[in-house]
Parts: sequence; structure tokens; C-alpha cells
Amino acid sequence: MSRALRLEFRKMRRLRTLPVVLAMVVAVAALSSASLFASSTRATFDDPAAHPWAELLLHYTLVAAMTSPILAAVLASRQTDIEHAGGGWTLASTAGFAPGTLCRAKLAALGAVLLPAVGLQTVLVVGAGALAGIRVPIEAGPWIGYTLLLGLVDVALLAAHVWLAATVENQLVGVGVGLLGAFLALFALLVPGVAYWLPPWGGYALISHVAQTGGGEVGYVTPPHPWIGGVLALVGAAFALSTRRRARTER
Repeated sequence: MSRALRLEFRKMRRLRTLPVVLAMVVAVAALSSASLFASSTRATFDDPAAHPWAELLLHYTLVAAMTSPILAAVLASRQTDIEHAGGGWTLASTAGFAPGTLCRAKLAALGAVLLPAVGLQTVLVVGAGALAGIRVPIEAGPWIGYTLLLGLVDVALLAAHVWLAATVENQLVGVGVGLLGAFLALFALLVPGVAYWLPPWGGYALISHVAQTGGGEVGYVTPPHPWIGGVLALVGAAFALSTRRRARTER
């Protein structure tokens, strides 16, 4: 597995995966922070009752839900398309790497890049809020909890896209599913009740640590951790079983 991981990291350098991820991180942070410069928003920076940090977290949650499925699809597609285009599955098999092992290595390598990127993304959003002048003390718990769950849901979705990219040679299918997933994730946030029926994209709504009331007020909420854990476990088990089957066969 360690040899397969080193191979995937070399492929990532050639594919310039890190610049792609960093560009998306900056874009998400910028879009999430855009509302900070509105005069109506700046007027709430000194008002604890207005919950300016919760408002910023809500914007971050919306933008992350719209962009994360697309990023997962693009990363998985780029990392896997090289195997379809250059006979990589056959070459890897002759070197002792079965397709299932290669899929697990791809997920581990991409996850090692994606998880720190999510943390950096949150730091940039919080930093933008501080630089914009929010003077109300931040409640770190919801931000930390959301960041951890966002990273886990991103990796779960990445696992699904690695499997799809390995199974379907036409990578436009995976990218199309990513675009559809972005719509479903946003829809689940706007209509929270449907999130439970849209795994794994509904996970972006389930992990939200903020909610808006009918009166337009924003406040912190506790996400359904058991349900989230169940969805993550289901995706992980499905990926493990499917790649184990691939590990026993040659493509």
C-alpha cells in the first residue's frame, strides 16, 4: 500500500492537484466572506444578538455545499482518468497493484490533501471575519465541529467518486454527477427535511451547525451526529467492499 501511495502522490504532482485544491480553497473562502462587506452586515459586527459569526458560518456552509461535490468529482476524475487513458490499470496490475488497491491508494492520497485544505479553508473564512471587524467573540465549538464533519463528508463523497471514476471510463459522467450533487446538496440545505433521503449529498445539510428561523434570525444548532455517523459508515463500508472485490480481479 505504501508503494501505491507514493505512486499516487507522484501522479498528483504531475496533475498539479495541489494548485487546483488551493485555488478552490481561496475561491470558497472569498465567496463565503463576500457578505462581510455589505453595509447591512457590517452594522451587526458589534451586536451579540445579531450573531455575526453564526451568520458567516451559514454563508460558509452554503458555499461549501455548492462547491465540495464539484471539487470531489474533479479530483477523483483527474486522478483516475490517467489509468483509463494510458492503460494504467494493466500496468499497475503487472506491478502488483490490483485495481482495488489502486482505488484505495487514490482515496488515501487525495484525502491527505483534502482534509488539511478544509482546515485551511475554515481558517481563511474566520480570518476574513476578524479582518472585516467582527468584534463579537467567536464561539469556536461550532466552527471546529463543522470543519471536522465537512472534511469527513468530503472524503466520503470523494470515495464514491473514485469508485465511479474507476468504474465508468467516460469521466464526463463523474463530473456530471458532481454538478448534480452540488444542486442536491444546496437543495437539502434549503429544504432540510429531504437531507435524510439524499445520501451522501444530504450530508452537507446534516452537518450544518447553524440554522435560520422563520423570522430570519440565525443561531447555532446541534447536528444529528448518529445519523451522520451512519451515513459515513455506510459509504465507507460500500467503498471497502467494492475495492476488495476489485482487488481479487484484474480489469
